[in-house]
Amino acid sequence: MTDGTPRVRHARPADLPRIAELAAEHAVYEKAPPLAPGLAGRLDALLFGTPAPRLRCLVAELPGGDVVGYATCAPEISTWDGAEYLHMDCLFLRDGHRGLGLGALLTDAVSAEARALGLTEVQWQTPVWNEGAIRFYDRLGAAAAEKRRYTLSVTDRDGGM
Repeated sequence: MTDGTPRVRHARPADLPRIAELAAEHAVYEKAPPLAPGLAGRLDALLFGTPAPRLRCLVAELPGGDVVGYATCAPEISTWDGAEYLHMDCLFLRDGHRGLGLGALLTDAVSAEARALGLTEVQWQTPVWNEGAIRFYDRLGAAAAEKRRYTLSVTDRDGGM
């Protein structure tokens, strides 16, 4: 990149170590447990290991090539709507790179992914304490829905996997 303008592009295999670093920073930011080692390899299989991967990853790149943020998304199904939507699993920008318009570029790119898939909606979640993200999403015109997210490990139940 030589024009001095940040851009958003699809991730490439060479980006995976950096995406894994950003994901680890994202986990710390969201006060989550540390990520398991080997994330870059697992993402490689999900993003590049099949001819038609479900998971998509977009990166925010500064002039000079430094990747400072990412967004991931995958199609999901809403039973109530009887339709697919694009679920944005992550949107993260490194500290010091928020408020520069990169979040809007990433969100626009995720919306473009939805349109390319013939989907009419993007859904995501953010922690209730993340006031900066909430203000950002409100400025985009996104509608909030109060829910609580649960996870259930199935590897430790009924004999494991």
